Amino acid sequence: MSIHIEAKKGDIADIVLLPGDPLRAEFIAEHFLENAVCYNRVRNMLGFTGTYNGVRVSVQGTGMGQPSISIYANELFDFYGVQTAVRIGTAGAVHTSTKVRDIVIAPSACSDSSILTQRFGSLHFAPTADFSLVYKTYETAKKLGIPVLTGPIASSDLFYDVNDNWKKWAEYGVLAIEMEAAELYTLAAKYGRKALAIVTISDHIATGETTTSEERQTTFKDMMKLALEATTSL
Repeated sequence: MSIHIEAKKGDIADIVLLPGDPLRAEFIAEHFLENAVCYNRVRNMLGFTGTYNGVRVSVQGTGMGQPSISIYANELFDFYGVQTAVRIGTAGAVHTSTKVRDIVIAPSACSDSSILTQRFGSLHFAPTADFSLVYKTYETAKKLGIPVLTGPIASSDLFYDVNDNWKKWAEYGVLAIEMEAAELYTLAAKYGRKALAIVTISDHIATGETTTSEERQTTFKDMMKLALEATTSL
């Protein structure tokens, strides 16, 4: 048992989906997994294990931001031996090619976070997804007929960005901004595990278009199905 997850050894599958919202974790468990069992309620950060297409899968809420996902990813990799971790969540579009409700597969994640500088000092690490996961997810999307975009995202520590840094990210081809992927990719590299972020565009920072909190929690089902289909067929 770790500090923030009360599961016993063996309660958590080798494959874990990581939504930020614990209620989205519960939604996935109820609507996609068979025989789902809740293994964590610490701080109401819900975690469940069940099966999908006969393969054991867990889904664990992580909270918002890189410090929060860092806690759960560290404990999942270190204490529970998780091998594959896929963030499924929302992001704000910044690029003209990206529209609200688009799904983005992120092979890399830029960041403005001081977490990277605390860890690497003057070195500049490039947080990168596992290529086999990127490729499998892209091929699975084509097979399922789910339109996707593939490109870099940025993980920001600021939700309310007073400096409009999104404009610089967009200038360099970043498709969207979220708050977790870079730290997940970095920890996966540290532990030698596989990680990927699949995000649905919930709002567009440039145009002001947005979705409701209920939509973000329950309606982005293509992203959920894509993550499950891709990870359980590796």
